[in-house]
Amino acid sequence: MTDMDPLPARNGQQLARADIIALAGTPHALIDCDLEEAELAQLDLTGWQFERCNLRNADLAGAMLERTRWQGCRGGGANFTGCDLSDAVLTGCDFNNVVLRRARLEGARLAQCKLTGADLSDLRALEIEMAECLLIDARLPGLSFRKQRLSRIDFSQADLRKCDFRMASFEGCSLREAMLDGARFEGADLRGADIGGVHLGDASRFRGATISRDQAGELLAELGLKVR
Repeated sequence: MTDMDPLPARNGQQLARADIIALAGTPHALIDCDLEEAELAQLDLTGWQFERCNLRNADLAGAMLERTRWQGCRGGGANFTGCDLSDAVLTGCDFNNVVLRRARLEGARLAQCKLTGADLSDLRALEIEMAECLLIDARLPGLSFRKQRLSRIDFSQADLRKCDFRMASFEGCSLREAMLDGARFEGADLRGADIGGVHLGDASRFRGATISRDQAGELLAELGLKVR
């Protein structure tokens, strides 16, 4: 089987761990399948595809998920702790409150995904790409976005402590009320970011970044000063 061949598929089935193990050895495409609360920890699912599947509260801790494809899946509360999602592609998925602690996402691409409240602590994520994603109240301490073009990402109220945004560009993004202790923005272009709710005491964190006149006015307004 080559990378261009379609994968054998399972459609509209409710699947448990034993069912997945029975398919082991050959990547499969799961379409409209129900994996809610399934125990899938430590399984090798390299190259599998998941389309419109329900993975709410599923346990995939330590699973091998390299080169997987996820389209329109729902996985609120799922556990991906320590899994390997290297080179995975996630599009249009709802993974609110998902746990991705210590997961590996090198080369992964996420687009139009909801990750509100997600825990991405201690993530290994070199060259990760994100676009049009909701990361409201998510935990991403120490993650590197250096030199990345960030498009329509909502980091509102997120834990971004010690994140590296050096030389990154923000387009239609929000940093409103985010935790920014130790974050670095040297060379970043923040003109396309909503920085409302950032206190003047936090403004030094933007040293070396480019901001707009309106953004400068928002920061100075806390001192009762007006920019004209």
